[in-house]
Amino acid sequence: MKRIVFCDFDGTITTEDTFVTILRQIVPETCDRILPEIFARRLTLRDGVRLLIEEIPTASYDKIIELSKPYKIRRGFVEFLDFLDAQNIPLVIVSGGLRCMVETVVGDLRDRLLGLHACELDRTGEFLQVSSQYEHGNELMAKVQVIAAYDCDEAIAIGDSITDLQMALHVPIVFARDRLANYLDEEYHKPYFAWNDFFDVRDRLAQYLSKELTPLEGSAH
Repeated sequence: MKRIVFCDFDGTITTEDTFVTILRQIVPETCDRILPEIFARRLTLRDGVRLLIEEIPTASYDKIIELSKPYKIRRGFVEFLDFLDAQNIPLVIVSGGLRCMVETVVGDLRDRLLGLHACELDRTGEFLQVSSQYEHGNELMAKVQVIAAYDCDEAIAIGDSITDLQMALHVPIVFARDRLANYLDEEYHKPYFAWNDFFDVRDRLAQYLSKELTPLEGSAH
């Protein structure tokens, strides 16, 4: 069976939601106004993320890069990549955040990925403009559309928040934590593997591949 892991970035590969944390430093009032509407799903991701980004002056781009540099990847991620290599399972990062942030934090690990998909910035005007090759429906980065662009028999999703919800509902195997786990528990009752760090993901995926564990058994209820 040909498997591919599709992994969120902000708050998943990073220990903090890099995108939200940095935007709070640059446009705090916009974040206070828009983010609660996104998380409550009164505002779509497509509209909400665009409103967040397009109030940022283009002159702040360099500050975004500098603020991204100190962020660290979550414990166990490199070891998880080693495990996937041994299993011949590639990993694709699919982020609802900004490519410039993702690439700054991931660094040389980019070479170990099958793909990296995130939102792009246009810096030609006074304010940043955001775009995505996978803009669809209510999402600026429609992760289900990214998955559909790859040839795989079984997609495995890893995520933590609302930007990962449609992806999690679409694929058979999900690793969920934080807000994403709450959505799956409270509204959709979909089984998933609970996790805290990538050592958990590695170990639970190993059990799943050896048929020692099902997603239902991995769920936190």
